[in-house]
Amino acid sequence: MKKNLERAKIQHGQHLRLAVQVAFVVLCLWIGWEFIRFYHTSLDPAVPPTTRPPGVEGFLPISALMSLWYFLQTGILHPVHPAGMVILVAIILMSLVFKKAFCSWMCPVGFLSENIGEFGKKLFKRNFVLPVWLDIPLRSLKYLMLGFLIMVVFFQMTPEALRAFLDSPYNKVADVKMLLFFARPGATTIYVLTGLALLSLFVKNFWCRFLCPYGALLGVVGLFSPFRVTRNTSICTDCGKCAKACPSAIKVDKLKRVWSDECTTCLECIDACPVAKAVEIKAHRKFKGVKPALVMAIVVLIFLFTTGLGMLTGYWNTSITPEEYTRRIREIDKPIYEHNYGYAPPEKPNSHTVTGDIQ
Repeated sequence: MKKNLERAKIQHGQHLRLAVQVAFVVLCLWIGWEFIRFYHTSLDPAVPPTTRPPGVEGFLPISALMSLWYFLQTGILHPVHPAGMVILVAIILMSLVFKKAFCSWMCPVGFLSENIGEFGKKLFKRNFVLPVWLDIPLRSLKYLMLGFLIMVVFFQMTPEALRAFLDSPYNKVADVKMLLFFARPGATTIYVLTGLALLSLFVKNFWCRFLCPYGALLGVVGLFSPFRVTRNTSICTDCGKCAKACPSAIKVDKLKRVWSDECTTCLECIDACPVAKAVEIKAHRKFKGVKPALVMAIVVLIFLFTTGLGMLTGYWNTSITPEEYTRRIREIDKPIYEHNYGYAPPEKPNSHTVTGDIQ
C-alpha cells in the first residue's frame, strides 16, 4: 500500500501534464477535422461551406509573428488570420511565466515527439544522449533558423512590406496551403518526416531540441521567467534521479537554480525526486514552491484568458469572407498563391522580396 501511494505521488505531475496534453491534442484534431470539412465543402458548389475554425491559424506561426511585429510597430491589429497572433501571444506569455511550458504541456508536435521517444525507449531500453561536441552544434541550428526569421521579419521588412505580405493572396490562404502540404506530400516531405520520426526514436524530442525555431524563441523568452526549477541543497541526497529524468538532459542535480533555455517546466525532475520539496518550481529560492496543480492551472488559464480576450474583443475571426475563401480555394493552384507571388507592395506587383522564402 505504501509503495502504491509513493508511486501515485511520483506520477502526480505527469498525470496532470498528460491530461492537458491529451485535451489539447483532441482540440487540435477537432480543429483539423473541421478545417478539412470546410475545405472540401468549399470545393463543391452544390454544398454550402461549413464554418472555418479560426483556431487553425495557430499552425501559421510565421504569419502570426509578422502580425505581431506589424502591430508593435503600427498599433494596428491586422484583420487577416488574427487568431494566429492571439495564440502566439498566449504562448509567449506562458513562457514569460513558466519558461517553455507550451512545448511540454500543449504543443501537439511536442506531444508526438515525446511519445515517439518513449516508444523508442521501450524498444531499445533507453534514449540516447548525444555527446556534448555534437549536441551543442545541433542545438544551435534552431537558433540559426530563429535568427534568420528575426533578421528578415524584424530588420529587413518595413511596416509597408509586412502589410503587403499579410494582405497577399498567398497569406490569405496560408492555412489551406498548409493543409495541402500535408495532404499532398512530395517525396522530400515524406523522407524528411520519416527521418525525423526515426531520429526521435533514438533521441527523445529530436525536432524540439535541435530544429524547432519557435522552441528557440520560447527558450529565449523563458530566460526572463521568474519561476525556475530550484534544488534545495540542504535536503537533497544527490541521488541524481532528477537529472536522469530530465528529457532535456539538464544536470539538475548539479545546479541550485535551472537557468537553461532548454527547460520546459515538464516537472519530470520534480516527480522523480524521492525527497519531498528537494526539487521544486520557485520564483525565488526563499519562496514556497509552486505545486504541479497550480502550474497546470496557470498554464491553462493563460491560454484560455488570452484566446478568450481575443474572441470577446472581436480579434479572432478573419476578415476574409466565406465567399472569398470559397473563390480562393477553388483557384488555389494559380501562380498568385505561390509563396513568391502576390505580396509585393502595390506599386511593384511583380517584384520579389526576401520574405518569399520564409513562409
